[in-house]
Amino acid sequence: MIELVVLDMAGTTVGEHGIVYRALEDSVTDAGASVNATDLQTWMGADKTEAIAALLELGGVKADPELVARQFDYFRALLAERYAGNPPVALPGVEDALRTLKARGIKVGLSTGFSRDVAAPILETLGWGIGQGQLLDAVVTSDEVAAGRPAPYMIHRVMEATGVHNVRNVVAGGDTMVDLLAANNAGVNGLGVLTGALGREELEQYPHSWVLDGVKDLPSVLESALVNQQ
Repeated sequence: MIELVVLDMAGTTVGEHGIVYRALEDSVTDAGASVNATDLQTWMGADKTEAIAALLELGGVKADPELVARQFDYFRALLAERYAGNPPVALPGVEDALRTLKARGIKVGLSTGFSRDVAAPILETLGWGIGQGQLLDAVVTSDEVAAGRPAPYMIHRVMEATGVHNVRNVVAGGDTMVDLLAANNAGVNGLGVLTGALGREELEQYPHSWVLDGVKDLPSVLESALVNQQ
């Protein structure tokens, strides 16, 4: 029986108009690095400090800590400016899906490659509260763990925060390859969704239990899986 669902934010539960994708690219090219589209997609779901450092190196610029910190600050400034003009929204059907899961007694958490200071204003804009009686039971950001995706730490931290012990009773995932790799590394059921930049064939190359059109379809899939187990 599934006790906990852990979902990514941008591209999975939150529609942010591709702003984070462009801001990440701009923060790297601003330092003189070139950015390959494939490399950019590979690092999309990761901790953004780690992503900037990796993309700088891949783009021919030495990623010394001072430069990485400066470009991360620039990335955050770009996000704030662009989100102010085009605020993030819940992806279609997501809020209803999360409420359905909660009504069934399933806990809901988010994990994200954003730092807490980036994630918090987005959640506030959406009106997504955290805690008892709220839409979310826990949110873990990449600056709160030793390493971001594909490391399993954010998923396990959400499990810790929600008191869930058995990895077999957890679903985790998102719209990128690192979401699925993190789920696999955490030992949980991996979920891929097609609301990001990757298609079904691309996501299905990685370990997964389901690849769905969107989070909106998760309640019915979990209900069917439960019926089949009985």
